[in-house]
Amino acid sequence: MARLIDRMANSSWLFVAPALAIYLIFAIWPMIDVTLMSFQRWNGLDPERPFVGLSNYEHILFRDPVFWTAFVNTMVWTVLSMVFLPIIGLLLALGVNYPLYGRSAMRVVFYLPVIIASIAVATMWRWMYDPFFGLFSQILAGLGWPVPDFLGDRDIALYSVFLAHVWQHVGFAMVLFLAGLQNVDKSLLEASAIDGAGRWNRFRYVTLPALMPTVTIVLVLTLIQSLKSFDIVYGLTGGGPNQGTQMLALWAFTQSMKVFDFGRGGANSVVLLVVTFAIVIPYLRWSQAREEAAQ
Repeated sequence: MARLIDRMANSSWLFVAPALAIYLIFAIWPMIDVTLMSFQRWNGLDPERPFVGLSNYEHILFRDPVFWTAFVNTMVWTVLSMVFLPIIGLLLALGVNYPLYGRSAMRVVFYLPVIIASIAVATMWRWMYDPFFGLFSQILAGLGWPVPDFLGDRDIALYSVFLAHVWQHVGFAMVLFLAGLQNVDKSLLEASAIDGAGRWNRFRYVTLPALMPTVTIVLVLTLIQSLKSFDIVYGLTGGGPNQGTQMLALWAFTQSMKVFDFGRGGANSVVLLVVTFAIVIPYLRWSQAREEAAQ
């Protein structure tokens, strides 16, 4: 026994154990519990949770029209996030990486929305989107242009909310790219400049290849964040108008906490989890294979 204790004390597992225990309790176990709940019927109050098999999945996939609306909206939101957030974040990082006057202040300004609570961001943007007194309506009215109902028009509400999402999270992508730019070999940039390479060619053939590990990280984190988007949508529209901004994460919350059908809410959550794994894991494997081939 003493030998076993000594061996454990010398093991690195002893240092990993506290963090691993927290991860198992607050991350792994909730996922297991939600998965089990998706095969049960429970209103959150009854002590019993009867097993109902696949009926929850059958309902959300074949009899719940809101689910597919939320699924499509989530996919559109994810594609837009994967396109705009990395590109804008990279452009901002390239801009504030140059030795400009006040670039430290610019970095803080661009990153500041990331640390603001999402409900506060939603409140601020709801005011800016107000069709009568909002900032955007005043600007458009001053220019003599028609003022749309940004959050009340089903055709544009999702994109209006997405704009607020980009404003809040693009600073995070910028910081990651900015950290990646610090690892670009300056000697390669200088050598390419001496050889006559222009700014675009230096970026394409030197900077961008060096940033590929950072690009992978940004894309994966953006993908996960976009698939589970909830708070900014809940704060701005609550899924309306007419389910026009409904998302899978928000619909799972609505089914569980408002309809009190935790089984169907859990089924929505499991579908979202499966979609996330189905996209993230193949992309990570492809990225790893590409990096190994490059080496």
